[in-house]
Amino acid sequence: MKSLKIVLAAGVAAAAIATTAGPAAAAATPLKPLDPAALQQALTIDQPGAATAALLRVSGTAGSWAGASGVADRRTGRLACPDDRFRIGSVTKVFTSAVTLQLAAEGKIGLDKPVQSYLPGLLPAAFEPISVGQLLNHTSGLPFEVKPDYDFASTAWQLEHRYDVADREEFIRYVTRTGPMAKPGTAQQYNGANYILAGLLIERVTGHSYATEVERRISRPLGLHHTSSPVNDTRIRGHHTHGYQITDNGLVDVTRWNQSMFVGEGNIVSTTADVDRFVTALLSGRLLPAEYQAKLFELPAVPGAKFSMGLMAYQINGVLLWGKTGSRPGYTNGVFGTADGQRVITYSVNTTDMQSTTMPVIVQNIAKVTF
Repeated sequence: MKSLKIVLAAGVAAAAIATTAGPAAAAATPLKPLDPAALQQALTIDQPGAATAALLRVSGTAGSWAGASGVADRRTGRLACPDDRFRIGSVTKVFTSAVTLQLAAEGKIGLDKPVQSYLPGLLPAAFEPISVGQLLNHTSGLPFEVKPDYDFASTAWQLEHRYDVADREEFIRYVTRTGPMAKPGTAQQYNGANYILAGLLIERVTGHSYATEVERRISRPLGLHHTSSPVNDTRIRGHHTHGYQITDNGLVDVTRWNQSMFVGEGNIVSTTADVDRFVTALLSGRLLPAEYQAKLFELPAVPGAKFSMGLMAYQINGVLLWGKTGSRPGYTNGVFGTADGQRVITYSVNTTDMQSTTMPVIVQNIAKVTF
């Protein structure tokens, strides 16, 4: 069950970048000045076989820097560069939340309105009304056990099915067949199914594809020229870091992967520069009116909550950060920033074991030298 949650959630394990989580830390802690030599040293891949490349971008009023290490393509030997594209995994959820909150601000979605009213018949009758806001902050009570038909806990199963074209509604029906895990609004359980539903909701309300709404509302206004939302296109277009997975037959290139299962939840491809620009704009209030901007920094009143409607709260060295981790096979990444814009970091590490619950030392090193 533990490994299943890690895969379906697409990034919870990556939270090892944080020493503790919670909103109680002071946000005004002075930040250390950037040391370029220390930053480059932090990107050193010192765990042979655990990762093939690493990218890091630091921005904000307290300084900026970008760097890379390792090999983007083992076949050609091309070195990784800071502008390489990669699969951002669950950082996709921040895009989904931003679009949903924009639709709410426009009166097209009610955050307190049941998702069942927008997607009638999709959830079984056994489910009490689940509000749109409860999807976004993971208090929906949706279950996350998907075996045996979707064995995300198995590396072999995932590799065998990586080119499958998924039916997201069929998947949601399968996930919810066992009934609710908890009463809506009473507990927080990080669950990728929440954002698969949110992606379907965006499409139903707007009449457009998820990719169209992200492009129209976020990518085009912000100039995110290297960000895309692929579905059945298994490729990463443009120069990118390749993802690799350790198997019984050695290291396998897993860069090509059908993303139809993960639309709204983990399908976006981007760069550290584009993710940085998006999150910087989001944190600064450029994308949402104040009433809905506040939702990004509100944790639900349930035990142990650390997820707002789109972001995660973390404390590192006494600094309160807001952001998101993500992962797809071959890719582990994240973006975190201070609410006041002093510092935003975006990283991607090409890890080689999708089932590992141990983050590479490299990510811990990044945290040490940036906060």
